Amino acid sequence: MGQKYPELSEKHIEFISQQKLFFVGTATGDSRVNISPKGMDSFRIINSKRVVWLNVTGSGNETAAHIQSTPRMTIMFFALEGAPLILRLYGRATVIHPADPEWQTLQARFPPLPGARQIFDLEVELVQSSCGMAVPYFSYQGDRDLLSNWATQKRDEGIKAYWAEKNQFSIDGIPTHIIKQGG
Repeated sequence: MGQKYPELSEKHIEFISQQKLFFVGTATGDSRVNISPKGMDSFRIINSKRVVWLNVTGSGNETAAHIQSTPRMTIMFFALEGAPLILRLYGRATVIHPADPEWQTLQARFPPLPGARQIFDLEVELVQSSCGMAVPYFSYQGDRDLLSNWATQKRDEGIKAYWAEKNQFSIDGIPTHIIKQGG
């Protein structure tokens, strides 16, 4: 059953490295809760207390808006194959935009992903595992390339125009600072 840990163990790190999907949860004190699925080759473990993930352009930008206001974040992994397990990482996150000094160093840890817009840096405060015995089995068939293809076709200028039109505010009107910081 459920266990709590102050940091990631080698077993946790191995489990995470095998996952193709994770979910990110954020909210401010009075905003809607946002839970967002993530894939691609976009997650890296820096050490047992720090992880980063590269965020690409999407229809909204809730995570960035929330983190800049309220830096709490939960990342959840779960086994769709093999032994059941749900693993949650709780902590405080910062958002790093392309114009920030840390961007180049952290971005170099990832393959080039079209439409990359932010990196989220999470200081892990708590790791929690739970059984996951009710999570069904699913088989991984491959990554979708639709988002990468869309971003490639948009090119840098089109992506920045999209940010200006669709990614400057959360659905609750919270600013994301993507234009000021990222473009």
